[in-house]
Amino acid sequence: MSNVSNHMSIWLAKRLFDLFGALFGLLLLSPFIPFIALAIKVSSPGPVFYKQLRVGKSTPEKMVFFEIIKFRTMYQDAEQRTGAVWATENDPRITPVGRFLRKTRLDEIPQLFNVVFGDMSLIGPRPERPSFYQKLENAIPYFADRTYGVMPGITGLAQVNQGYDTCIDDVRRKVGYDHSYALSLCSMKSWLSMDLSIITRTIVVMFDGRGQ
Repeated sequence: MSNVSNHMSIWLAKRLFDLFGALFGLLLLSPFIPFIALAIKVSSPGPVFYKQLRVGKSTPEKMVFFEIIKFRTMYQDAEQRTGAVWATENDPRITPVGRFLRKTRLDEIPQLFNVVFGDMSLIGPRPERPSFYQKLENAIPYFADRTYGVMPGITGLAQVNQGYDTCIDDVRRKVGYDHSYALSLCSMKSWLSMDLSIITRTIVVMFDGRGQ
């Protein structure tokens, strides 16, 4: 019973941390949002925001889907000809403004709304696209297990260590990080230590432009 109580306490603390962190982030970054939106509109035709179906918090019995919100970084209808593929270095589908947003991770700002809505956490494994999910599950042992009972995140241990995925091998390396993060949720102390470390490293990534 104590383990269940400890688990519930950690998840409640994590949800409160997410909620206050997301609201604080939106308040802090709100002055930049109009300028980012203007830059996107001026640089290429199309909407400012981009929504995409992703796999959320799941269990072995149930898979939850939600729409992730991001600033648009690609040309409109960029995937109509290519289908769902990973972004690559110097990807021609990405606009000049989009390239800057990806490098600084500013394209992720709208996901703070996903956190407020309860679809995502500030920190957790990145949510995959359903079109990639079965392929990855077949290719990578324990791939699906990494998200069981864990809310997907804007940033995470895998993201600060490796960056964006460009192929299956990138995802394969990330699975170990995602499982390590899940293990950190076993106690309040290890969770806080892990989350604060990831937030600090995420800020460093944003300022040194190591995104893709």
